[in-house]
Amino acid sequence: MNRKELAQKIIDTCLEMTRLGLNQGTAGNVSVRYKDGMLITPTGMPYHLMKPENIVYVDGKGKHEENKLPSSEWQFHLAVYQARPEANAVVHNHSINCAGLSILEKPIPAIHYMVAVGGTDHIPCVPYATFGTHELASYVGEGIKESKAILLSHHGLITCGENLDKSLWLAQEVEVLASWYLKLLATGLEIPLLSKEQMKVVLGKFHTYGLRIEE
Repeated sequence: MNRKELAQKIIDTCLEMTRLGLNQGTAGNVSVRYKDGMLITPTGMPYHLMKPENIVYVDGKGKHEENKLPSSEWQFHLAVYQARPEANAVVHNHSINCAGLSILEKPIPAIHYMVAVGGTDHIPCVPYATFGTHELASYVGEGIKESKAILLSHHGLITCGENLDKSLWLAQEVEVLASWYLKLLATGLEIPLLSKEQMKVVLGKFHTYGLRIEE
């Protein structure tokens, strides 16, 4: 895709994220790898008002185009691309259940085999840092090496993938897992977990599992 097509795909992904109930208002942000940096949503602009020319290019050193302001979270998007060379898209949102778990500072353990969607046997939760800071980007960079989906304490969710469709699919899957885990925690009962051995088998199968789309 050329720049205009990628920018439109970012906007379409933002709108779909809202339609799916994964985000509210101007919260969240979306990017794709582009040249030596990325294309990312602008700061503070409602998704339904965005046009391709509003999407901002930020280079690999963090320099952005004049007269355009990228999302305040641009630093952790770059951190994901630096940590995950295979990732070409990043989705961040404040989905209700993921944000709820993040407030509890809880990772999602192996409550269900679908926890393997992130590439490991749990969905990690990285420490809190103020949004838009280098400190948060550092936590994200370390956490995303472990899993393609991570919770940010007292904040929300980040996912990455080969493309925007897969990143958004992953975000939706993790939101479902988060909703199950919150319901289970509310029972006050001990929650049975799959063993590391069981999850290892699942992770092996997940090399060929996941959303399949025509590029």
